[in-house]
Amino acid sequence: MVEPITSKQFHESPGVEDWRVLSDGAAAYFATGSFAKGLEFVDRIGALADAANHHPDIDLRYPAVLVKLMTHEVMPNGWLSERDAALAAQISEVARELDIPTDPTKVHTLQIAVDALDIPKVQAFWAALLGRTATEDDLFDPDGMAPNFWFQQMDAERPQRNRIHIDFYLPADQAEARVAAALTAGGTVVRDNGPQWWTLADPEGNEVDIAPWPDTWAGSDE
Repeated sequence: MVEPITSKQFHESPGVEDWRVLSDGAAAYFATGSFAKGLEFVDRIGALADAANHHPDIDLRYPAVLVKLMTHEVMPNGWLSERDAALAAQISEVARELDIPTDPTKVHTLQIAVDALDIPKVQAFWAALLGRTATEDDLFDPDGMAPNFWFQQMDAERPQRNRIHIDFYLPADQAEARVAAALTAGGTVVRDNGPQWWTLADPEGNEVDIAPWPDTWAGSDE
């Protein structure tokens, strides 16, 4: 039986320094610098994945490769297991062999949050529009290519307030610097619950929640 591990347990595993845990698993951004080296890297990752019978999501672009890991067998009690930590370390070792650097500032997860009084009715509209199937209060992209839509229960109307906002998850070691950069660029703090999360607004009042993913999270209420 595969057991889930927390984000903290993942980060404490050997050889995973390149990786950051967010709301959709562990991710690392590898700056390959060329499409050819990216293909070589992806081919090496594929061999490791087949040997482990554990397969990551890979986004290959001209200058970089983004790799995401999760263990579906432990859902809904978590995203990660020791299998992810072991494969992450192997992938990082290949990156070092190929002289491919990593950049944790490129790792993030984007989610669209919709506040609703009647979630099933509102969710049905977005499910039909996006061509997705509802799962509790989420609309996941089955291909993992587009942001998740998450529906948050409202108790009453909120006039003059945003009903749709962005959830922006960042690695714990990147969040506060990104908040500072956004404030320097003209943003304002709407709600400060740091270091857990911050709600910022752009110069015209459009809101975004910025949050690091907690180290204790394993899909439970720890």
